[in-house]
Amino acid sequence: MTLHLDLLRHGETELGGGLRGSLDDALTAKGWEQMCAAVVAQGPWHRLVSSPLQRCARFAEELGAQLQVPVSLEPDLQELHFGAWEGQSAAALMETDAEALGLFWADPYSFTPPEGEAVSDFSDRVLGAVARLHQAHAGERVLLVSHGGVMRLLLARARGLPREQLLNVEVGHGALFNLQVAADGVLKEGI
Repeated sequence: MTLHLDLLRHGETELGGGLRGSLDDALTAKGWEQMCAAVVAQGPWHRLVSSPLQRCARFAEELGAQLQVPVSLEPDLQELHFGAWEGQSAAALMETDAEALGLFWADPYSFTPPEGEAVSDFSDRVLGAVARLHQAHAGERVLLVSHGGVMRLLLARARGLPREQLLNVEVGHGALFNLQVAADGVLKEGI
């Protein structure tokens, strides 16, 4: 049986762009508006699953209360931890660590930011969480409130992209995508 998984990226955050990773900053008013606009006339969902970081979890908890559906927090759906790069913009890193940033952009699986999480480990934890969601909720429609990196990973797999193209997947603030997760773990985009 298939799991219908809608992916919603958090909106704009108080501390702005850059590599937010494990930083736990809140949404701005615009960020809330982006997420609210994305879910209008969507669903219905059987449940909501969210990253525990507040930029995702607060919205999921509020939406779940409004829709009267269960909400659970899944730590394995947090963003990639960028280590020493946390909170920095690509522009700032171009000034201080251009070569390393270039290696990361060229193939994120082959280069790990200093003190950061390897993308292969990130991939394993995210795909493990999605497999557990399928086991527990096959046949349901679930809204997953998460991060750009999580969504890029899942969309790249669904689109059959080579790993070097992971960071080419566009996922804006408040973006909503639909995936189907088959019993064998195959991901397909669209409903």
